[in-house]
Amino acid sequence: MHPAFLYLPGRRLDITELSAARLDGHVFEIGEGYIPADLVEGPATRAAAVATLIPADTAASGPTAAWIHGAGDAPPARHHVRRAVDHRIRPAIAPRVTLHDTALAASEFVVLGGVPVMTPGRTMIDLALGLHRDESLRRWMLLLAEVDPRLVGDAVAALETMTRVPGKRAGRGALERLSLRTR
Repeated sequence: MHPAFLYLPGRRLDITELSAARLDGHVFEIGEGYIPADLVEGPATRAAAVATLIPADTAASGPTAAWIHGAGDAPPARHHVRRAVDHRIRPAIAPRVTLHDTALAASEFVVLGGVPVMTPGRTMIDLALGLHRDESLRRWMLLLAEVDPRLVGDAVAALETMTRVPGKRAGRGALERLSLRTR
């Protein structure tokens, strides 16, 4: 998607002009911006739409990454990011963003729409491991499994190789129950 097709409030058009265009059916809301009504909404478009919330040296993770990869119609109310570099960072974080201060390996994220985003497989693992702390992640696991059911089996296999990881037992159980639903 060309950046000219993403309208962020306050850049080329203010929020009142974008709202009027939305009411007229010319654009629709996606993430923090708007895109033309006839543009196909894909992962790169979704990533670009939340780019202003993803600080430098971080990657979209958890529910945000799941949404970017096609899970659900609306983005999460609270966005999640993880460090995409080895060294500690102190980014300016928007109030609606949660920073998880554990580093991702370069193989665990891809760049979509100019934004680093956790891979779908790593996202499913991340959601499963966080389930013991936040039950709302189950919804995102279900939505992501609808996008690609193979992610569930791959995540179970990946969890088997991990040792001493908090939430592993609860995550594995949730993934196994989810694999029964997706068959």
